Amino acid sequence: MVPPPSSNNQAIQQFLSSVLSQHGTSALPYSEDTKWLIRQHLLSLTTTSPSLEPKTATFTHNDGRTVNLLQADGTVPITFISATYNIPVIIWLIESYPRHPPCVYVNPTRDMIIKRSHPFVNPSGLVSIPYLQDWIYPSSNLVDLARELSSVFGRDPPLFSQRPKPNPNPNYHPNQSSLGSVGNTGGGGGYPRPIVRPAQYPPYGSGGAVGKVEAEDAAEVHKRNVINKLVENVHGDMLQFSKTREAEMESWFRAQSVLRGREEEFNKGLKEMRDKMEGLELHLQVVLMNTDVLEAWVRENKGKLKGGSEDIDVDNAFECVDVLSKQMLECTAVDMAIEDAVYSLEKAVQEGAMPFDQYLRNVRLLSREQFFNRATAAKVRAAQMQAQVAGMAARAPRYAT
Repeated sequence: MVPPPSSNNQAIQQFLSSVLSQHGTSALPYSEDTKWLIRQHLLSLTTTSPSLEPKTATFTHNDGRTVNLLQADGTVPITFISATYNIPVIIWLIESYPRHPPCVYVNPTRDMIIKRSHPFVNPSGLVSIPYLQDWIYPSSNLVDLARELSSVFGRDPPLFSQRPKPNPNPNYHPNQSSLGSVGNTGGGGGYPRPIVRPAQYPPYGSGGAVGKVEAEDAAEVHKRNVINKLVENVHGDMLQFSKTREAEMESWFRAQSVLRGREEEFNKGLKEMRDKMEGLELHLQVVLMNTDVLEAWVRENKGKLKGGSEDIDVDNAFECVDVLSKQMLECTAVDMAIEDAVYSLEKAVQEGAMPFDQYLRNVRLLSREQFFNRATAAKVRAAQMQAQVAGMAARAPRYAT
């Protein structure tokens, strides 16, 4: 498939938008997230190198597979010995482009042959310049590739002309030649040689053929003007349709960006929920362990109450399980008793039952004793916490499931 025969950049844009937006069996084998970049690469190439025209053609791999790919077909200018020449090339955008470099071939005409032992072109025409070997995605592009081809081929042209041999068959006509295929016979880096018809390019320096002018009548002139008008109208409609499709593609890209942002937010929220669930599971394990301890204590002390509630001694109702618990209980009782004593002293001073200097002396003594009890309670609490953590670690395998 070839775009309309026009050098207008709008026509090339319409062609690329059309072939890259196709879906189904006719879609080109490029990933959706790179099609926009491929389009931009080809538009930039045709802007800087108008002689390279984007097309679609059939590419044949070494294993016999055929696939429809984009190509840039044309010439790259070189300067050799103060003269300007055009080297015919074909730049194939393979399926993994632009993450991998394109496949470049020189495409000699019938009066050209490939130079033997060229450092960057093998006998099948496959090009392997350093820019292709050092291809880096996404900085590498087709514009810099075309410039590098012109520079490398200008130092050492890969093609040169050969004298035409006499034709032994007088009935032979060049337009009746069959489509030929050229095999990959050199170190092509694993790339196949495509089956293409050699492009026909004018000889270097030729000015083109001069057409014969024929007289035209008024009817022919009117017919041609009508056709040109219709072509202009169709071209305008096509440009309008292309602008509409480009605007739709931009909106789709914006929607895709919004959806990706929402996906990130969803994944973040899901991670937070999972973290909370893990925290709740750990808390549940602690509650289950505490419940087990309380149930064990109830079972051990269930038969200790034989009389009624009036026979219960409050001071002996609870027994400390260890020395730390007993010490903690004593320190807490002293602390709370001192709090009550200080409160009573404040009431006595307010009512005038105690001199103020005596109040200060008693409060100082009580505060000193309260400080030591609280410091002891803090040390005991730290020791109990360490013992509890060790006990939880020992019981953790029991509640792991």
